[in-house]
Amino acid sequence: MNHTLIPSFPQIFTYSDSSSLSPVAMVQDFAVVMIVAAVMILITYKFKQPTVLGYIAAGMIIGPYTPPFPLLQNLDTVNVFAELGIIMLLFVIGTDFPIQKLRSVGRISIIVASAESIGTLLLTLVVGQHLGFSFFDSIFIALAMSITSTVITVRILEELGMLKDKSSTLLLGISIVEDTIAISALAVIQSISVSMVSTGNEVTNLDTISQLLISIGVVAAFIGGILILGSRYLPNVVDKIGNTHDHALFLMVILGLAVGLSLGASLLGLSVATGAFFAGVLVAESKSANMARVITTPIRDVFAAVFFISIGALMDISLIPIFIVPAVLLILASFGSKFFIVAALLNRAKYDNITSLRTALGMASAKGELSLVVAKGGQDVGVITSAVLPILGVVTIVTTFMTPYVLKFGTKLTNFLKT
Repeated sequence: MNHTLIPSFPQIFTYSDSSSLSPVAMVQDFAVVMIVAAVMILITYKFKQPTVLGYIAAGMIIGPYTPPFPLLQNLDTVNVFAELGIIMLLFVIGTDFPIQKLRSVGRISIIVASAESIGTLLLTLVVGQHLGFSFFDSIFIALAMSITSTVITVRILEELGMLKDKSSTLLLGISIVEDTIAISALAVIQSISVSMVSTGNEVTNLDTISQLLISIGVVAAFIGGILILGSRYLPNVVDKIGNTHDHALFLMVILGLAVGLSLGASLLGLSVATGAFFAGVLVAESKSANMARVITTPIRDVFAAVFFISIGALMDISLIPIFIVPAVLLILASFGSKFFIVAALLNRAKYDNITSLRTALGMASAKGELSLVVAKGGQDVGVITSAVLPILGVVTIVTTFMTPYVLKFGTKLTNFLKT
């Protein structure tokens, strides 16, 4: 379907420089990235906006599609660092999710997260198809739209002094389950997409079902092996290394674990994000988890910044106005689906109206890091077109801007309901 709001565009992921990628060029590109990012972060700090907006804006400024000329020698440099950014971002997120925490988020969090993730994915998939996106574009956009940005939401809740609120605790529990569902779903969708493309998309229903079962089996075996076998041995190894108090050795071991499991996931046809996240889960099982978070967080911040910058650099800003209308429609569909499903289920579970309202608004608002990881995952397996990244960039920018105001409105509304 190509009959409505989405015209055909040339691929925007093919930018490269004909010159070889020399060490000097790599250092120059990295210097440009860091300098421009630093300036944009100062601006976002001054105007009290989330840093992810500054990173994306920095990428747009230095990218090959911003006149008068690109500031980067070769975008492949940024792509390499972006891959490391994904690994570090998901690894550090995983260190906050020990297995016991995944189990203890509660039955209601599992029910709500599953229902709103699936409901939002299906609704935005239908909307994407009606907007004229291809099936693969629609499925990756739908998965991206089904994810709430935990990082952005938590930072905003901290700024508003709402992190210890009952609704915030519930929101974080639902987000934990949602993130796990999203990472697992990305691995399955990538595997199925590659299989369908390799067979020319000419597959029967039986083939599709068998591919789905095989993909789910591979994901389940990989994740199950990590959680069942890995949790028995690796946390003890991490603790023994941690007890040496040699921070350099400890850092090398946990980074080796993160990169190693990411490579293993990639060799199985899964997302590197899957391996990195569950590597973090294994480290979270150790007694040295806090030390791991402390020493890896600065590395995560650097490479995660490069990841968001690379997303901005890959956006053709001249196309962004074209995607405003479909982006708004997708945001409205995602917001409405999440809000009503979360609020309805929490009310049914006998939560008070104020808690239900605040939690629903929080879950419905922001899109961010994992949504962009999903887009990058579709790009990595070569099944999405040039439309996906710009539209999710617009979605991220718009929802990140609106989230503080939505949460503040929720606070004012609930205060009004109390009176």
